[in-house]
Amino acid sequence: MRILILEDDPFIALDLQMILEGEGHEIVGVFDSINETYEHLEDDFEYALLDIDVVGGKSFGIAAELAERNIPFAFVSASQPNDLPQSLRKALFIPKPFEETSIIRSVTRASTREMGCN
Repeated sequence: MRILILEDDPFIALDLQMILEGEGHEIVGVFDSINETYEHLEDDFEYALLDIDVVGGKSFGIAAELAERNIPFAFVSASQPNDLPQSLRKALFIPKPFEETSIIRSVTRASTREMGCN
């Protein structure tokens, strides 16, 4: 899959990128701010991993835009799931510190849905 990452900690971003590339996925961009990510929402990607608290605020607007476009995503955050707005509470939430298998499973789940499997 082609994946976008929004993460403002460069070490975590690199870790996510290495995990996903190790599984054969293509990273289309690693961004650390809300504004930069908005500039790349038209890029060709099929999945996104979003930290909640990043440069420029919270990623809820990005998440809502992805949901509207039917692009699957997961939050990867040290925030709490109940910090999410009600409209985003059904989104996949992976707590930090995350396990590599949780990241891989989230992408696998999204790719099987994309192929019409549930």
